[in-house]
Amino acid sequence: MTEKATQENKRHTLALQTRAKASIAGVTQVDSFDEHLVVLRTDCGEMTVEGEGLHVGALDIAKGEIEITGRVCAIYYSDAAPAKRGLRARFFG
Repeated sequence: MTEKATQENKRHTLALQTRAKASIAGVTQVDSFDEHLVVLRTDCGEMTVEGEGLHVGALDIAKGEIEITGRVCAIYYSDAAPAKRGLRARFFG
């Protein structure tokens, strides 16, 4: 299958409203979340949402949809597989 055909099969979307509400589709897995960080797997790779007072409001993995509220400061993607990190590494590095 070509890269273009693969991209057409993906249904990942992101809607951000006034940096306070993110609606995301094409979510395949939620790796972790707390009030400062939400790490997701999407049809387009790993997605990280950073912010303040983040809250996962609506989550439907069967449909691949999630809604995050709070103050969104950054959203970024990574194609690389996430490294397994221990609790100490998460806090200190």
